[in-house]
Amino acid sequence: MAQFKLPANSTISEGKTFRAEGAKRVKRFRLYRWDPESGQNPRLDTYEIDLDKCGPMVLDALIKIKNEVDSTVTFRRSCREGICGSCAMNIDGTNTLACLKPIDDVADDVKVYPLPHMPVVKDLVPDLSVPYAQYASIEPWLKSETVPPPDKERTQSVEERAKIDGLWECILCFCCSTSCPSYWWNGDRYLGPAILLQAYRWLADSRDEHQGERLDNLEDPFRLYRCHTIMNCTKTCPKGLNPAKAIGEIKKMIVARN
Repeated sequence: MAQFKLPANSTISEGKTFRAEGAKRVKRFRLYRWDPESGQNPRLDTYEIDLDKCGPMVLDALIKIKNEVDSTVTFRRSCREGICGSCAMNIDGTNTLACLKPIDDVADDVKVYPLPHMPVVKDLVPDLSVPYAQYASIEPWLKSETVPPPDKERTQSVEERAKIDGLWECILCFCCSTSCPSYWWNGDRYLGPAILLQAYRWLADSRDEHQGERLDNLEDPFRLYRCHTIMNCTKTCPKGLNPAKAIGEIKKMIVARN
């Protein structure tokens, strides 16, 4: 009979509990903790937070935990306005931004994990080296042979500009890519919804003149065609964007030119 053994560091144990003594409105936060230097398996630490002394968002609670309860908790954050994408993590089973997730949206304990199926640097910090390398591979900048006007910017019509709405707003939080089963299985070769949405942003830009080259770069069984329209990406995007539609548009462009 075949026997399966879980990978090292995959079993999560129960960790410490930090009480909020005397608090009237208490919310429990269960945080994934893992320190690669400790040599120990991951654990779930529990922090009780007095909601009367905390801001409304999950990020407010995480900052309060780090500043007032346990300074060893590690996570990324920056703008607190849903713009930088730094605080992307899995909260209550959904990939989202901690700064945009209201605590009151979670009925029970707030369970916070790093973005799934990514190597973990420490605690809630995933290693995003691969998706950023994939982002660089699509050359995300304007490529044009036409010399720009000497005294003004490259212009677009209102209709041309509207074509990149729903694309330029992507903040590269990678909530979509890390919710995609195809990316879990083929993340080393499949670009994933975040990068493909960014790729379409330049394909749809009327000022870019390297459409053929960009499509050549994407026309590959793995880089593009591992998308199976599962729609997890669109469902989880904290900015309300539609990466699945962008991927479909790229496929249509390739079919049209062939």
